[in-house]
Amino acid sequence: MSKRRRESSSARRIRSIAVAPALITLLNVICGFAAIHFAARGMQDADSIWLERPELNYFAAAAWMIILAMVCDAMDGFLARMTGGTSSFGGQLDSLADIVSFGMAPAFLMLLVVEKRMPEIFHPAGPIFSSIPGKLLWLIAVLYICCAALRLARFNVENRQDVEAHMGFSGLPSPAAAGVLASLVLLKEDLPSLIQIGSQAVIVILPFITVGVALLMVSRIPYRHLINQYIRGRRPFSHVVRIVIIMVFLFWQPQLTLAIGFVAYASGSAVQRLWQLYSRRKRALTPEPARPDK
Repeated sequence: MSKRRRESSSARRIRSIAVAPALITLLNVICGFAAIHFAARGMQDADSIWLERPELNYFAAAAWMIILAMVCDAMDGFLARMTGGTSSFGGQLDSLADIVSFGMAPAFLMLLVVEKRMPEIFHPAGPIFSSIPGKLLWLIAVLYICCAALRLARFNVENRQDVEAHMGFSGLPSPAAAGVLASLVLLKEDLPSLIQIGSQAVIVILPFITVGVALLMVSRIPYRHLINQYIRGRRPFSHVVRIVIIMVFLFWQPQLTLAIGFVAYASGSAVQRLWQLYSRRKRALTPEPARPDK
């Protein structure tokens, strides 16, 4: 090996890493793996409880693991920036963890929840559901995973380390997309004792929502970074009051609050962009009023 090649190889060798952010990122991927494990357990016996809590079956436990992975994903980036430990290694490790926790885990959970719960809605399920819709569900899950991988790869290529680059996203962030699916599963598992029709409606629309958030991830629709834009820095007093009210609702009705919050975040920017396109097209097609002759 030539001297130049040895120097190039040595330059790429990792000398040191930020330990705390790396450990939290590894906790992120562990939560994603746990979500896959609990989803598989739920497919075997969906109504079994976990940790001796009646309201926490295996599907709900899998969804909560995805939510916990989101908390870890937010913490590792914040901690890395606070300690000055941001690096290419941390970014690559974070993306590898994200593809498990926010790509494979939510897609797998959606697939198993719908396959398990759909026969309870349509009696009997029959061979039609096990053939055509079953294959379609698998393809929807694959579409979601592929879009999540493309979203993360594009983010790695286009990401910059300056503060302004972290004030927003191009396309729906993969944690938010996973949060939509996980929160709807949590809502569904919490609804049977309250509203049976609502619980069934969540199962029916969940595959369509999966397609929607998958396409939003690879879109160019701008999304705001909620933590950097609404929590960091100085804000008006009323801003703090609104956050406190949201936290109260989150502790009172966590499943419903999470579902409303994630769906509103994912759909809000998309609806705003569609309205802008519609208004622009309408203005282009509307003839300008004729000016009166002087």
